[in-house]
Amino acid sequence: MAFEIRAIEPDVLDQLRKTDDAGRRPRRIVEEEGGNPLRCCLRRSRPGEAVLLAAYAPLRRWALETGADPGAYEEVGPVFVHEEPCEGPEPGYPAAMGGPRRVFRTYRADGSILNGHLVEAHQSADPVAASILLDTLLEDPETAVVHVRAVEFGCFLFEVRRGVLENPTTSGAPVR
Repeated sequence: MAFEIRAIEPDVLDQLRKTDDAGRRPRRIVEEEGGNPLRCCLRRSRPGEAVLLAAYAPLRRWALETGADPGAYEEVGPVFVHEEPCEGPEPGYPAAMGGPRRVFRTYRADGSILNGHLVEAHQSADPVAASILLDTLLEDPETAVVHVRAVEFGCFLFEVRRGVLENPTTSGAPVR
């Protein structure tokens, strides 16, 4: 199955840097230790980097694009992004977004939740294991989109959609 891993889109990042999805200005943080997951480039923050903590509604953004109506499944949660535009993510599965536990949540085309799959650290940080799971989830014709979230904080990490891709575990994977 071909799939596309998506960070938050650059035009959406431009909006979030001004006013987040909760209608507030994002909070500026200069990282002392680093390690926060950045949703603009799908890597961890580094000490000394200036980042913003913003509220983000990933399903709302997807629904605006697709015409879905997530209703009660729409969630707004915290995300870290670079204060200034960055180069975006490297191609391939973002192993840096792995963690103690992740949930791979599937949604139907109408915006309703289909299922949630709890993934342990070894699988969420392993590009091959995660790609196998994503292939399986996207083989279900009811799955329109997959959101990967951190269980410990509940926040959105990245989105996965069906797409054109040669090999999800190596470079060449389209990433937006």
